[in-house]
Amino acid sequence: MSALEQSRQLATAIPGPRSTELSARKSAAVAGGVGNTMPVYAARAYGGIVEDVDGNRLIDLGSGIAVTTIGNASPRVVEAVAAQAAQFTHTCFMVTPYEGYVAVAEALNRLTPGDEDKRTALFNSGSEAVENAVKIARTFTGKQAVVAFDHAYHGRTNLTMALTAKSMPYKHGFGPFAPEIYRAPLSYPYRDAEFGGKELATDGELAARRAITVIDKQIGADNLAAVIIEPIQGEGGFIVPAEGFLPSLLDWCRANNVVFIADEVQTGFARTGAMFACEHEGIVPDLIVTAKGIADGMPLSAVTGRAEIMDAPHVGGLGGTYGGNPVACAAALATIETIEGDGLVARAAQIESLMKDKLGRIQAEDDRIGDVRGRGAMIAVELVKPGTTEPDADLTKKLCAAAHQAGVIVLSCGTFGNVLRFLPPLAISDELLLEGLDVLELILRDL
Repeated sequence: MSALEQSRQLATAIPGPRSTELSARKSAAVAGGVGNTMPVYAARAYGGIVEDVDGNRLIDLGSGIAVTTIGNASPRVVEAVAAQAAQFTHTCFMVTPYEGYVAVAEALNRLTPGDEDKRTALFNSGSEAVENAVKIARTFTGKQAVVAFDHAYHGRTNLTMALTAKSMPYKHGFGPFAPEIYRAPLSYPYRDAEFGGKELATDGELAARRAITVIDKQIGADNLAAVIIEPIQGEGGFIVPAEGFLPSLLDWCRANNVVFIADEVQTGFARTGAMFACEHEGIVPDLIVTAKGIADGMPLSAVTGRAEIMDAPHVGGLGGTYGGNPVACAAALATIETIEGDGLVARAAQIESLMKDKLGRIQAEDDRIGDVRGRGAMIAVELVKPGTTEPDADLTKKLCAAAHQAGVIVLSCGTFGNVLRFLPPLAISDELLLEGLDVLELILRDL
């Protein structure tokens, strides 16, 4: 697989004939509600390149939405998956358990923030882990209400749709949703500066007081089981809260017997230049939810947290047939070994420096770039109409479409649909990364 050349190449127009043929087959066979960002079909991927069925090589600035953080088909993972599959592919951990599950739990207990006694439970997807975190918090506290935040994304299942803020395409037409879910205002520095002034935009403690006031008045701590938050919001627009917001929120939760759940599904496993994004502000959540980058593409997720909270549910109350599948566990252990062995936390910080330098120079010459933000290899550009802070979703769509035609995989996000998000694999070369950004700069000029 390492023979896959690490260079961009357009062998055909995008999409090529084989991808066009597969798109027709998809339309005839796959439910219409399952969409695609790119009009091409993947054949191989490695490092910073995805090759499609027509031989086009695309620069990967998406990592399958932050999943292949260490790079597609990473050698240790390929070897570990093959070895485990040759031994056994499934027994169900709840029936005949196996060492891999225990080893992943031990690794997560060691790696996640905090030195206290911890426990872990494994599941399949981010949504499933979020639901179980809420179950655990409700059991531990004996309370029911849960607070999520403006612009939040926590999943597509019934409970997680209730936690997710954005209606289209995630919630529209799918209700009614799970009850006892409430919403509080997030610290969103770029938008807070517009509506609340510089102080609110830069003072995280002030923004936290605003949120806590809403929580106190609308729910009350005596009814609140948990607060769930992404330390850096993903789908909401890669929003980094003002410094002090997360610690203030955590302090209030601790004082009021409210479980603080950090959803690190997108931010975890070296993505932000720390193993977990919580580390940037030194906070230790009660529960931390992980998935995506945990196993380099194998379906796996986890809830990790303080032992007394994690042990609250009765025996048999947590689990699932596929949760902690042995092949996925082998992939997770190899992924963690790669992150630690190859210095990928530091690599994410290098990528941040490269990207912010390049994007900052583009921003200085283009007033349609309202904000450049993010941490590590999780960087966003918020696009606005010239000379304003008005979101420009149309420009974002055109920029993404043109980038795809030019062989660069990019993603959009944000409540207003106007944020370009970059999630390059940490295995990408500097040259490929900068080439991808150069392509985007040229397209932005043309638009």
